[in-house]
Amino acid sequence: MEFIGVLLFIVFIITAAASISAVLRDGRGRLPDRSEPWTARDLPDNSCWTLRAY
Repeated sequence: MEFIGVLLFIVFIITAAASISAVLRDGRGRLPDRSEPWTARDLPDNSCWTLRAY
């Protein structure tokens, strides 16, 4: 039982280290370039769903 506990602890430490490393490497995420203002050119004009009575 102790072996499983130690193994889970090691996996937890490795997972936490990998998560922290990924966050520090990526920063706040991949931001789009600010050269062009935001537009909704690909969005549909109406809503994508309708209320249907079955």
